[in-house]
Amino acid sequence: MSKTKTTKNAPATTRTPRGETPITLETIRMIAPTHNQADKISSTFALDPVDFESIRASTEQQIGLSARALEAHLDEKALRIHLDRIVNAFVRSAHGAATFYSAKVSDARMETAKLANDHRDEDRDPVLGFDSRAARAREFAAKAGLNAYALMAAVTGAIDAYETVIGTDWKPYSPSGASSRNVQRQAADVELGAFGA
Repeated sequence: MSKTKTTKNAPATTRTPRGETPITLETIRMIAPTHNQADKISSTFALDPVDFESIRASTEQQIGLSARALEAHLDEKALRIHLDRIVNAFVRSAHGAATFYSAKVSDARMETAKLANDHRDEDRDPVLGFDSRAARAREFAAKAGLNAYALMAAVTGAIDAYETVIGTDWKPYSPSGASSRNVQRQAADVELGAFGA
C-alpha cells in the first residue's frame, strides 16, 4: 500500500491570531518526519511502523461519513463552517506534535553531545545495562517523531475529506475586515427592520 498521497491543491492554512504566520500543511511537513525518516526511526528504535495511508484513508472516510449524515440537517454554509473547525483542530494538533518532536530531537542531540565531554562525570555513560540519559532522550524523540508522523497522516486525511465533501480547497474561516463588517452590519440592520412594525 502506498504511503504517499499527493495533495491536489495548494497547502491548506489554519486560522491564526492577527500578525502570526499561518500554519500550513507544508509547515507541518517541514518539521515532522518524512516518510523515509519515519521508516528509519521505527527500524532503528524497534518501534511499530506507522501505516500512514491507513490513517489518512480512515480519517478521510470518518469525516466524510459524518459530513454525509449532517448534510440533511445543515445548510451548505453551516456544514462548511463545521468542517472548517474540524480540519482546523487536526491542523493544530499535528503542528503541535511536529513542534514537540522538533524540540525533542534538539534535546536528544544536546544530551548526546554531552557524552563527548570526558571531564564531566555526570555526563558519562552509566553502568552497563542501564540506559543513559542521552539514550532515553533519543528514544523519547523517536516516539515523538512517530506520533507527529501519524498525526500528519490524520490531518492529510481531514483535508482530503474537506475537499471531497465541499468541493474546494480547505481554507480557514477568517473574520471579515472592518469595512466588510460595516456592510454586514448595515445589511443586518435592514434585515432586522423587516421584523419590525
